[in-house]
Amino acid sequence: MPILRIDARYVVAFQDGEHRLLENGTVVVDGDRVVFAGRDYGGPADEWVDAGDTLVTPGFINTHAHLETAPLDKSFQEDIGQRQFFSTGLVETLLLQEASIDEEGVDTCVEFSMSELIRTGTTTVMHQGLRGRRVAEACDRAGLRAYIADGYKSGRWYTPDGNRVAYEWDEDGGFAGLERAVQLIEDLRGRGSDRVRGFLSPWQANTCTPDLLKESRRLSDELDVPLTIHAAQAVFEVMDVMAAHGMTPIEYLESAGFLGPRVVLGHAIFTTGTSWLNLPGDDLRRIADSGASISYNAWTFARRGIMVESLPAYHRAGVNITLGTDTTPQSMIESIRWSAILGKVADRRADSWLAAHLLDAATVNAARLLGRDDLGRIAPGAKADLLLWRLDTPAMSPVRDPIRNLVYYATREDLASVIIDGAWVMRDGAVLTVDEAGLSERLQRAGERSWGRVPDHDRLGRTLEEVAPSSLRPFR
Repeated sequence: MPILRIDARYVVAFQDGEHRLLENGTVVVDGDRVVFAGRDYGGPADEWVDAGDTLVTPGFINTHAHLETAPLDKSFQEDIGQRQFFSTGLVETLLLQEASIDEEGVDTCVEFSMSELIRTGTTTVMHQGLRGRRVAEACDRAGLRAYIADGYKSGRWYTPDGNRVAYEWDEDGGFAGLERAVQLIEDLRGRGSDRVRGFLSPWQANTCTPDLLKESRRLSDELDVPLTIHAAQAVFEVMDVMAAHGMTPIEYLESAGFLGPRVVLGHAIFTTGTSWLNLPGDDLRRIADSGASISYNAWTFARRGIMVESLPAYHRAGVNITLGTDTTPQSMIESIRWSAILGKVADRRADSWLAAHLLDAATVNAARLLGRDDLGRIAPGAKADLLLWRLDTPAMSPVRDPIRNLVYYATREDLASVIIDGAWVMRDGAVLTVDEAGLSERLQRAGERSWGRVPDHDRLGRTLEEVAPSSLRPFR
């Protein structure tokens, strides 16, 4: 590959263990690696890009995504939250959505996700689902860096009457799922010049037995892959784990030997001390002491009136905070902004949760979880995963502190170009690796097919309108 030189007004360069702001800087890429970040470069370059009024940052690392279904959350999951389930959509609406989507719709969601991730700054994504090979193939074609997991569990939840949660257990099925997940990891080794890798994802703390958790952790260590699980994501989950084991989900995972530096806990919102539960204990210390990380997905919960209380408290406790998207929009721009604002709201302080903290969460903190000191930074030897942001747009100007502008004001339209593994995947606003023609129309048709199947999967045979009423009555 040719040597690429980029000159820009600002570069977020990594120096002495932290991000630093380099003004009028240069980044040089040779192959898939950064070979220079600084000023006064005197070496060769085959391509020289004068980016002008631009901010160059590391690519964002999205640590929690469900690319197979997330795009169809839109227009279905909002404004609904049954009080008997403490506002979560996990028990009814999410199960209905997943049951109603067809395989063509899955393929459309995956392809749509490729475009959405690139256009909103994700260069590395951690995906959890049930169709890992198909997602891996799409990520490979799109040029994304990806960690892919096929989820597995010992049981499933459901509601028999719309008022309570019940469980069906199949422990053998959980271990069979683990075997398939391990096979996927082996099959993906070296995929996409090692851009696409596998990892392990037992689904939820309340649907996995201690034995499945222990074996997952053992295999994570043996295979040297990350490990993730949904934990402390719902009030009913905490209550059910307390009833079954006498422990919070975090305590339960710790007792099973699950927690560790390669573990990321999806959500981890309902921990001890939250006003939703008022449970004594010290879940945050347990997470921090284990070296585990959390993936905070602010928008997913904020739309239901739920947020961490408070994210700065997790930071002060020493928890490694990373960010994900989980649902639609699959935008790290939005994830960063909502995490920033809600952290301040919960803490009732403007200065306890800063733009620099959010930049770290989206980059180096996630790289630490992955065990990758070559990601999440711009420095010689790091992978060339770069974002080029325009600073001359209405949203980004005027500029005094470009990191504050990025966190609090940037939009997807301000992201001009994306480089992953040294290759342009988006340039001057055009995605080069995904055929976007007709994608929105295909997603609309997938949604209409899915919505029409809701009565077939609803326990009461309700229509979509009865499950998720429209905002306005029709005009007559």
